[in-house]
Amino acid sequence: MLRHAIAPSVRYTKASHDVVRHPRLNSDAKILLVYVQGLPEGATDRPLSELAQKLGIKGRAYQKAKQLLVEHGYVHEWRSQGGGGRWITEQLVANNPLTSEQAGHLRGAVPASPPPPSTQFPTVGAPTARPAGGYEPVEDHSDKTTPHPPSEADPAADPDPGPTAGPDPEPTAGSADSLQLARAERVLLSLRHSRRELHLGVREARALAVEAVKWLERGLSESDLRQALLAERPQDGVRSAVGFLRYRLIQKLPEPQAPLPAYEPSTVRELLECEGPGEKHVFRPLADETECAPCRRSTAHATFYGAPAPERDRVPWRERIARINGTSTALPGEG
Repeated sequence: MLRHAIAPSVRYTKASHDVVRHPRLNSDAKILLVYVQGLPEGATDRPLSELAQKLGIKGRAYQKAKQLLVEHGYVHEWRSQGGGGRWITEQLVANNPLTSEQAGHLRGAVPASPPPPSTQFPTVGAPTARPAGGYEPVEDHSDKTTPHPPSEADPAADPDPGPTAGPDPEPTAGSADSLQLARAERVLLSLRHSRRELHLGVREARALAVEAVKWLERGLSESDLRQALLAERPQDGVRSAVGFLRYRLIQKLPEPQAPLPAYEPSTVRELLECEGPGEKHVFRPLADETECAPCRRSTAHATFYGAPAPERDRVPWRERIARINGTSTALPGEG
């Protein structure tokens, strides 16, 4: 091996051989650690993920590098809930491995920067870690200030990245109005309360709402949509909430409902003259009958008993009530 090296006199960073030759740190972890070590004092207030993005270390590569640095004591984190309900992550990056106790002593010796102002309502309850259920997010934003509890990647999860999708496009309303989109987005955001591995961000839910609104347009309720997305949980868990929900929304979209037949009100039949015995009178038939109900009852009574129905069955109900009460049968306003 040939080597030609000129030691720089300015703008250089001293890196320990323990870091450069560490057998268990990958190249991304070493480069990230050396890069942070060489930052000036005024440039250390940014999250580790943003500094990694400047080096082109993103997604699962950043997650793996950070996981290695945490496991070997080079990175330590503390999460707490500050004013306004925002979750704050404090990070300590050291060029020498530290134990949790040593890192805690250093944290107490260095004053933390004040949290940014918040316009969100405070979150109720003490901060707790959220299990990921086998799901690793594409981007790790746990070190940023956020109004929601930060998500954590499961170290025991399968490191195989699998197929990854590009950035989600912004939704377009199309045939759905803003109300339908808001309903679909509300259903998608509510899934986290039933299954934590289906936790979506606002932008992710807004992008998926374009597909979810098609379910609502086909007559399904919000409860039906939520049940369809939560049913049949995969045995291996969900790796990507966005990919899993997009696949289910597209593949399990129900058939459009057949249009309901037009309502045709029943026609009102004309009054007919009853063909039964007695004085002439009219009635409104229900089908093809030619006699009114009292006359049909009288005919049936005569057929069954061999005698006409009693006189009281032929007296109109108004006259019968008048006989009982001893009042006139005239309607109000009549003479």
